[in-house]
Amino acid sequence: MQFPVADAHCDYLFGAMDYGWTIDTQKRNQTITLENLQKGGVALQFLAAWADTKLRVPPLEQVLIMIDRYHSMLAEHPELVPLSKDFEPASGKIATVLAVEGAECLGASPSILRDLYRLGVRAMTFTWNSDNELAGAGQGKKRRGLSAAGREILSEMNRLGIAFDVSHLSDDGIEDALALSSQPIFASHSNCRQLMNAPRCLKDEYIRAIAEKGGVVGINFYGPQLCESGHATIRDIVRHIAHAASIAGVSHVCIGSDFDGMQQYPKDLRNPSDLPALLDALLSEGFTPAEVERIAYRNLHDYIVQFM
Repeated sequence: MQFPVADAHCDYLFGAMDYGWTIDTQKRNQTITLENLQKGGVALQFLAAWADTKLRVPPLEQVLIMIDRYHSMLAEHPELVPLSKDFEPASGKIATVLAVEGAECLGASPSILRDLYRLGVRAMTFTWNSDNELAGAGQGKKRRGLSAAGREILSEMNRLGIAFDVSHLSDDGIEDALALSSQPIFASHSNCRQLMNAPRCLKDEYIRAIAEKGGVVGINFYGPQLCESGHATIRDIVRHIAHAASIAGVSHVCIGSDFDGMQQYPKDLRNPSDLPALLDALLSEGFTPAEVERIAYRNLHDYIVQFM
């Protein structure tokens, strides 16, 4: 059974900036291509601009280059469009959402945030794996929530209409965001700590609270966040989706693959073209076709479209 798919996170844009990737052809280690997206039934794809702070190029410059690559890609490929409120998968197009992963590019400046909004950014995480001036990271060195600057930026994101993404954020930061955000927040690519005790995975209480506030939780495909061996399969992804659904409800769980953001993929889910196998596994797990359609596409679409 074919379902449209919405994916809340991939790192293709960094490859487009740093490795010269294009959406037309598949280079070594690249998974996001137009062909793979189409074969997998992807109808909505988030594309994150992640800046590597170890590079000599400043984070803001990296993000602007990636945003330029994004807009050039849309201009060259009519199959790809920005998500709009009236988008329907039956159009045959693939809707896209531009996101930023890690807010080092802001320098804590609301003005730069507003500029990124004007360039099309509609979702943002504050941290990647390291603490910064806005917040503590899940894998950071200190137990920190949102700083005063981070609270100011969160408030401005709420005012503008940029979705706040808690993936990679510290527990204290997640608690601050849940308490302070006037808009529903989401986790683009996080898993369940009850099943895998890793700081990038969410406690059940956070999964429940995100859902209660109208957000969604995206389950990623990164092995060390799915199972103890780190060598994951589709079955491990289904376990996390099923657990999150048992806590949040089926209407608040989605897919957040993290394609192009890791070196090793589940052996039976190598790139987006394999996504139908995941959806078949959800049906075999006992989810109804209507529930699979919600998890695969509708939940993420209905969450993010309010920011368009």
